[in-house]
Amino acid sequence: MGSILDRDNLGAFTRHTHATLPGADSGPLAGLTFAAKDLFDIAGHRTGFGNPDWLRTHEPATRTAAAVQRVLDAGAEMVGRTHTDEMAWSLFGDNAHYGMPVNSAAAGRVTGGSSCGSASAVAGGLVDFALGSDTGGSVRFPASLCGLYGMRPTHGRIPLEGACPLAPSFDTVGWFTRDADLLERVGRVLLQDDAPTLRHGELLIAADAFEWAGEDASEALQRAIGAAEKVFGQARAVDIAPEGFGLWAEVFRDLQAAEAWASHGEWVDRVAPSFGPGVKERFAYARTVDPARVRSARALREEVRAGLGAMLEGGAVLILPTAPCIAPLRGSPQDLLNALRVRCVALLCGAGFIGAPQISLPLGRLEGCPIGISLVAAPGSDTMLLDLARRIRAPVES
Repeated sequence: MGSILDRDNLGAFTRHTHATLPGADSGPLAGLTFAAKDLFDIAGHRTGFGNPDWLRTHEPATRTAAAVQRVLDAGAEMVGRTHTDEMAWSLFGDNAHYGMPVNSAAAGRVTGGSSCGSASAVAGGLVDFALGSDTGGSVRFPASLCGLYGMRPTHGRIPLEGACPLAPSFDTVGWFTRDADLLERVGRVLLQDDAPTLRHGELLIAADAFEWAGEDASEALQRAIGAAEKVFGQARAVDIAPEGFGLWAEVFRDLQAAEAWASHGEWVDRVAPSFGPGVKERFAYARTVDPARVRSARALREEVRAGLGAMLEGGAVLILPTAPCIAPLRGSPQDLLNALRVRCVALLCGAGFIGAPQISLPLGRLEGCPIGISLVAAPGSDTMLLDLARRIRAPVES
């Protein structure tokens, strides 16, 4: 069949860090192909992390990332590495150095990021599944924009050894598929969990999250809610952000910035890397973020952890929009994207605050484009969510 690079008409795969690995001869993922985001180390190869200066200043990896090795050991074949936003610190999939992959599900629109290449490769049918990372939405958001299933697992459930960090208290390994059955198969391998699925509790509708998303997005997801209620029974409305989603976005920004600078500040000061728009400004903010703001943000995170944690006790499952929008048009003004980023992060950061698993399901359409709906459950409930994603079926709206 030749190299995946010969068939990649989407700009999803990296040329500068290309690597392939055979899978084991047998296993639950035998016969499947996958791609890995270019922040996962591959033994004997340099990792690009979306930035040429990172690539230039780091030696080849001595070991393959643990998450990649797990799916290889299960029989899947890695056919290439996929583009990421710089340092995995963006949300729209536009890398100033390497361009933007194609969103096959929404012509002329962005893929979302930072796991942009992985989402593009799966949506375009180039691979069966792909690994990404999710810190503040980098799997869930492109899954919503590209009409895919995408999962952020419980924080710490899948090892991050051999994955470039951004904000370690939020960072997770995530993955994309085109169907819910494969999402679960891959998840069982990555989670190394063959235990029976936990029984779910009631379905909770995050009423304030739908209000934040707006009327159009909410209306586009009503049939998906109905499909979920066929599995759960009548949902109960709750408000999950009494502090306000705007404050949630600010808190996440400060915590992420502080952790990103702790992870990479020494390298930034030593190398003076060239960053593209957005990433440059975020690192500049990270350098000077007020420690008092960070302390306040940590305190509010604990309040959210306690409140949401109590809400999700007993197997309850929260349903909310993955994002407030469909994929923005390619070339949208930076001011528009900056404002949209805040609205998106506000919805996406909740699971990260409490370390909870979240799955985006491609069950809605708006203006002819995909829009996802999400399920969130208590930390440790990953396999329950994977089972529910398989059971909740709904025709998407035209």
